[in-house]
Amino acid sequence: MTSDADLADAVATAAASVPGVTGLNAGRFGEVATLAAGRRIVGVRLHDHSGEVHIEVTLDRSVMDTAEDVRRTVEKVAGRSMTVVVEDVSMGEDAGPEPSDAPASGT
Repeated sequence: MTSDADLADAVATAAASVPGVTGLNAGRFGEVATLAAGRRIVGVRLHDHSGEVHIEVTLDRSVMDTAEDVRRTVEKVAGRSMTVVVEDVSMGEDAGPEPSDAPASGT
């Protein structure tokens, strides 16, 4: 029998391996995690017959496609229904500066 910590580790690894996922997220208040001996597996919360994985994604591909790919992937690993929550998005490495960071012309 697999422990919750082992299963949460497997879910976290599977979710992070999906293209477009930049990381897992513990939620606004750090409440999304599975507790293990001496550590927390951030971004994964398991219930008896379901679970949640909270992710951060890039806008380099469709957010909906990324979330759906994560759901399919982690459900195979977890063997249960999983909800995917997109907590944050990033523009990707090649996005360049935000408009407010650009130097003003003529100064």
